[in-house]
Amino acid sequence: MEIEQICRLGRAVIEMEAKAISDLVRRIDQDFAAACLHFHHCTGRIAVMGVGKSGHIGKKIAATFASTGSPAFFIHPSEAKHGDIGMLTKQDVLLTLSNSGESEEILSILPFIKRLNIPLISLTGRPQSTLAKASTINIDVSVEKEACPLGLAPTSSTTAALVMGDALAMALLNQRGFTENDFALSHPGGTLGRRLLLRVDEIMHQDKAIPMVHRDASLKEAFVEMTHKKLGMTTVVDHEGALIGIFTDGDVRRAFDNNADLHKTVIHQVMSNNPKTIKQGILAAEALTLMETFKITSLVVTDNMTHPVGIIHIHDILRAGVI
Repeated sequence: MEIEQICRLGRAVIEMEAKAISDLVRRIDQDFAAACLHFHHCTGRIAVMGVGKSGHIGKKIAATFASTGSPAFFIHPSEAKHGDIGMLTKQDVLLTLSNSGESEEILSILPFIKRLNIPLISLTGRPQSTLAKASTINIDVSVEKEACPLGLAPTSSTTAALVMGDALAMALLNQRGFTENDFALSHPGGTLGRRLLLRVDEIMHQDKAIPMVHRDASLKEAFVEMTHKKLGMTTVVDHEGALIGIFTDGDVRRAFDNNADLHKTVIHQVMSNNPKTIKQGILAAEALTLMETFKITSLVVTDNMTHPVGIIHIHDILRAGVI
């Protein structure tokens, strides 16, 4: 019974917060659109302000704005009262979060904000509150009740504010024409950033690290080159240095299965013709897709003259964190 009671309460919290989110849909209106346009036309930064749990939500919203192409930062109202208000400029837009709309820390700095004459956008749970009335635009994020069994801890209200903040950020992202590539530039250390930015040239084996033998080399010479370069293959080139084939671990086994002579067999007789290659400047993610499609572990990177300029191995892509 105790376990069932715990689960029942957990489900009730989720259902209550889900309803709070659902109720926000009808509040996406002209005020919402006007707030987005204020952010879009902002020539400075979006400053986000909140106290307590609203402050924590505000920090996340500011981070979401910043990572999706809209310069933003969080400013705590208590710190603002002691000098940090100087971070605001006449080019900024201020977004404030307060469920009650009566947070003393925020209300006390409203005169300064008014003197700056910057747009003040608020997310409050009370459209008739002091903050809501003082704002350029107020967006109603009120909830029917908190999901806390005591009706005290901010739960549904903070969830609603967070979701409305996400809605604003995503609408603004679309308004700005923000793309996947723009997102990658803001997240160079993340998986998406690496997938959209990292190119084969940055992680390939090149110069003397490229295993390479001439088409007339012996099987032994090719085997020695493969062993020395430790990539499980070697490129085979013609007299002009253009790629004509590759010789892999699999080719070694097939050659010995056919009783090839280690000293007398010429490599172009047992190499794999028409190997899969990729051009310089191609994304590492594209190289990975090619490897997965053809079930191979290495690709030769070539220039426009089909000369080998690098080798990229699937382990290089794994180490780079592209997957």
